[in-house]
Amino acid sequence: MQNAHRIKQEICDIGRRLYNKGFAAANDGNITYRLNDREVLCTPTMHSKGFLKPDDICLIDMQGNQLAGRKKRSSEALLHLQIYKERDDINSIVHCHPPHATAFAIAREPIPQCVLPEVEIFLGDVPITKYETPGTQKFADTIIPVVKDSNVVILANHGTVSWGETVEQAYWWTEVLDAYCRMLMLARDLGKVNYFTEQEERELLETKAKWGFRDPRNEKRMENCDVCANDLFRDSWTSVGVERRAFEAPPTMKRVGASMAPQGSTGVARSNGSPVAAAPAATADQEALIQTITDRVVAALQNGAAR
Repeated sequence: MQNAHRIKQEICDIGRRLYNKGFAAANDGNITYRLNDREVLCTPTMHSKGFLKPDDICLIDMQGNQLAGRKKRSSEALLHLQIYKERDDINSIVHCHPPHATAFAIAREPIPQCVLPEVEIFLGDVPITKYETPGTQKFADTIIPVVKDSNVVILANHGTVSWGETVEQAYWWTEVLDAYCRMLMLARDLGKVNYFTEQEERELLETKAKWGFRDPRNEKRMENCDVCANDLFRDSWTSVGVERRAFEAPPTMKRVGASMAPQGSTGVARSNGSPVAAAPAATADQEALIQTITDRVVAALQNGAAR
């Protein structure tokens, strides 16, 4: 039997943390908790998450109908309900607008992988969904292609949504993501983002598996992925408008079968399991030479066009 009042208090506590962190300005954001397969606690619309009281929290059903509460439920409850329908292993969802992660949502810049241990362990590949008008079922449906392979998602031109077994855990993933996005921006301003080596990334993924955190990169169906290159959600980039602009792609780290290739290996498995050689990654000197040649070719073409 769930203690609904205690959970309402937890929702209010997390609401204050969202507000104090600057993740939910004015009346932004919403939080829900699934009590059972029929009932969901939900924050009210047009109410600052920093000043919630337990009796402000609404009760809704799995279709979004309000069952109880003196204030109207959040207008974005449909997004939460769709996630619950897709994920029976989670109980709480937090949606808000953390500034640094939302900057990536606005720019539609993919979140680089293989940079920070905590992000590799707790988050993995973070997808960006297609933009739809918030509050609609079409907006809620944008989550369906990615919801099973992540625990935090960036909503294009909108914000983030994360989920977990508890209200606090659902909030954690958003806090981890926004802190990481800020670190990435600061590191880029300093001039460089250093990526893990293949061996270092392998060790992190092994640790993740030992700790019981799921990562599709550890699964057989991801056997052909480029581990650090956001391959899990790359097929959606064109339709969503996602493109690398601010950050360079991480070094190529291929896999063979269900585990990553040994360090220094250039083998990649085909879909039928047979090996095929992969080209070795270019060195920094080679990349610089290629860039120099490219710049000269472009300059020559431009000069020719100007004549």
